[in-house]
Amino acid sequence: MRIFARLLQAVVVGFVLVVAGHGATAAPATSEAHIGVPWLGPGPEGVQATGAALADGFTGTMLWSRQSNTSVPIASITKVMTALVVIEAGDLDRAVTVPREAITYAAEYDGSNAGLVPGEVLTARQLLYAMMLPSGCDAAYALAEAYGPGQDAFIAKMNDTARRMGLAGTHFTDPSGLPAPTDYSTYSTPADLLTLGLRVMSLPVFRDIAASRTYHLPEGPGNRAHLWQTTNLLLRDYPGAIGIKTGYTDAAGTCLLFETVRAGIPMIGVVLHSSPHSELAAKNDAERMLNWAYNPIASVLPLG
Repeated sequence: MRIFARLLQAVVVGFVLVVAGHGATAAPATSEAHIGVPWLGPGPEGVQATGAALADGFTGTMLWSRQSNTSVPIASITKVMTALVVIEAGDLDRAVTVPREAITYAAEYDGSNAGLVPGEVLTARQLLYAMMLPSGCDAAYALAEAYGPGQDAFIAKMNDTARRMGLAGTHFTDPSGLPAPTDYSTYSTPADLLTLGLRVMSLPVFRDIAASRTYHLPEGPGNRAHLWQTTNLLLRDYPGAIGIKTGYTDAAGTCLLFETVRAGIPMIGVVLHSSPHSELAAKNDAERMLNWAYNPIASVLPLG
């Protein structure tokens, strides 16, 4: 079975590369089908997101997209870049003291939080869990303050990383994706977010965090006990889901950057503004896109 799975993986990648190399058939402006085989037809049906993209996780080749190069607010998907900057800086076992400003910052913007309290001391690694699972804006602020050092310096590092990665449609003004200073000052594109997602999911430490449904931090000398649960409904409900990050603001609507692996075949995708408020809508959009991609493979290989 392993040999067969690897052969199928090679076939899938071969289809992607060969067909993409010969160009794609033009599609309507509202949605773009980038390859024709083995993903026949116009694309997944019923996707509500105004911006979306799906790629194979081997090569990053786009399979389908909608407004893939249009810059829009991305809400807490921003925290994926925050995590990347921290992880690349290293020293994840360093102690970070939660500043009082982190709590007032999250409260000022009515942002999600990890229940941190001023003066708590956690490691950077623990704060990454606090930022990624419950989408803690307090944790993002604390990490930015420590790794900038300071907010402005850290945001400059986020934008430098985006430029280094060639994310031309991406800009950051806040480590959490909150509307600071405006609803539209932090933004990205579906295509850029797939590039970012592929990069961070290649890092084992991030991959472990993104795939976690819960994380329990026992009470310690410098911290109280915490239990953080993921906001990513796809991790609970879709076979093979391994991440990545949800997002929501009034301007961004509900968003989801996601990756799955089924029968050893990875798919990575993003949906932006699936609904004004419904997290379920974003999850459903992701499932429609993934089913569209995996169903042709399922005809030759049980996916589980």
